Amino acid sequence: MWQPRNDSFLIGGNCDGPTNNSMTNETSLDQLFQALDDMSPSGFSAGLHIRYASPLVYKKTFSLEWQKIYDDNAYALRDPTVFWGLGVKGATRWSAIKLPDPFDIMGKARDHGLLYGAVISYGPITSRSIVGVARNDREFTSTEIEAVAEVVEKLHVAAEPPTELTKAQIEALQLLSDGYRHTAAAAKIGISESALKARLKSARTRLGARTTAEALRKAREYRFL
Repeated sequence: MWQPRNDSFLIGGNCDGPTNNSMTNETSLDQLFQALDDMSPSGFSAGLHIRYASPLVYKKTFSLEWQKIYDDNAYALRDPTVFWGLGVKGATRWSAIKLPDPFDIMGKARDHGLLYGAVISYGPITSRSIVGVARNDREFTSTEIEAVAEVVEKLHVAAEPPTELTKAQIEALQLLSDGYRHTAAAAKIGISESALKARLKSARTRLGARTTAEALRKAREYRFL
């Protein structure tokens, strides 16, 4: 029987049974999300690097009907599995969480086929990743939870934002964010257009972005702009 490691993992009762860098960060995330999807028969929800009450990366594959109900009612602010993940670093089954649920979110989730689930929380409280996985046939086994937690750890690392951009990179991105075209932006700061494009290219590399538009989006999400 699998036993939790000292630094993480399962909290709650056991349920043992049969278990079934040359890439860009974007590609790595896609592959890891696919692996997570394969482990979650009824879908998953992943909030990576939660900062200032919102995740830098958020992906969910639950039914569209449940997603709409969850989002329209702002259940993320009331969800006991999220509260558990913010307070504890590790993993547990939904059934082991004994926190108050005054809005009956877990009951409503069951009404939408999310009968069994687990939540995994990884990373420091200042940049925590919380992932919930679900199925409708049985509890997740200890081995399955361990496998999901390993994917969550890899997702957390793959989605890690850069610690900083250079002043020149931020300046170039800020000008484009303000609506300047390349020629005007280069003239504004007194450099050639090719030098500006070089700054933007280096910013894209640092941010793990394939396009300048994606670099701008990530720079805003990471609060560089």
